[in-house]
Amino acid sequence: MEKEITWAELKQLVADLLVSQQETDKQLKQTDRQLKELGKQIGGIGEKFGSFTEGLAYPSMRKHLYQKYGIDNTVANYLRRLPNGEHLELDAFGFTNGERNPAVVVEVKSHLQSKHVYEMVEELKVFRQNFPDFKTKQLYGILATVRVVSKELRKEIFENGLHLAIIHDDVFDLDENPNAVDFNAA
Repeated sequence: MEKEITWAELKQLVADLLVSQQETDKQLKQTDRQLKELGKQIGGIGEKFGSFTEGLAYPSMRKHLYQKYGIDNTVANYLRRLPNGEHLELDAFGFTNGERNPAVVVEVKSHLQSKHVYEMVEELKVFRQNFPDFKTKQLYGILATVRVVSKELRKEIFENGLHLAIIHDDVFDLDENPNAVDFNAA
């Protein structure tokens, strides 16, 4: 036989549930704040790793740009505000004047993905449109990464006219695309 609940017991049960719900809400808000903070910290670590990767790539890229193109003017982390108010950030950029007249944009990714190939192609188009001083130069792009690249991704990079650089023994090796595109001529 079940015991019937009195009105007072029912009121107490509802009051206890309300207190319990309030405590749960406080814990959820605290957990939400902790997750947001953790997300910021993880994002910061990702940015630092990206900066580390760019710093690691720059000396090798400078060497390759000089050996392949005779480029002796290079900069790392170049940022420029565009006329439309947006920014164009280049991980590395190099150019030379003279008999050979190339300019090369280098984009460094710690985890290279297919979408980065198309972002790089767009970045080169934006560069071409917003840097008129370089319109007479041959414009090339290099994607650099610290991870192994699948055959499919390498093929995609080459099909889009870009070079590829991959780290090996703490140095980035340039995997030259024999069909690299001059994006100023494209």
